[in-house]
Amino acid sequence: MKIYNHSYIYMPAFSMKTGTEPSLRVYYTLSDVGANQTVLFANPNFLRSIGKFWKSRGIHAKRLSTGLFLVSAALGLCEEVAIYGFWPFSVNMHEQPISHHYYDNVLPFSGFHAMPEEFLQLWYLHKIGALRMQLDPCEDTSLQPTS
Repeated sequence: MKIYNHSYIYMPAFSMKTGTEPSLRVYYTLSDVGANQTVLFANPNFLRSIGKFWKSRGIHAKRLSTGLFLVSAALGLCEEVAIYGFWPFSVNMHEQPISHHYYDNVLPFSGFHAMPEEFLQLWYLHKIGALRMQLDPCEDTSLQPTS
């Protein structure tokens, strides 16, 4: 965890029932070892408000992606927001298969999240300058984690 310095760690403690116990375990474990990171739990009212906001903008899904929740929070908290990894298709722009999550090799499946709709909204925010969306792998070392 040291490479993440004083960063924030978002845990889905209240977004679904199965997230509460592991989220609290992470919180207490990091606290016990004196980690520098701050664990964040979203207020359930915030989660509902964000869901209604994006639904009014055309995103109709069983559940919004965690990424969209985090981008929404970042837009309210940060002066600059740069995002990567929101490509909604099963192949990248070079026709190579890509996984659904950054941490596994599972290909996307439809029906749970509305990834193409989320991508279009985020692309619009990129086009109007509200955030910066990186589509290709990052080569700018200023976007790399520091140690």
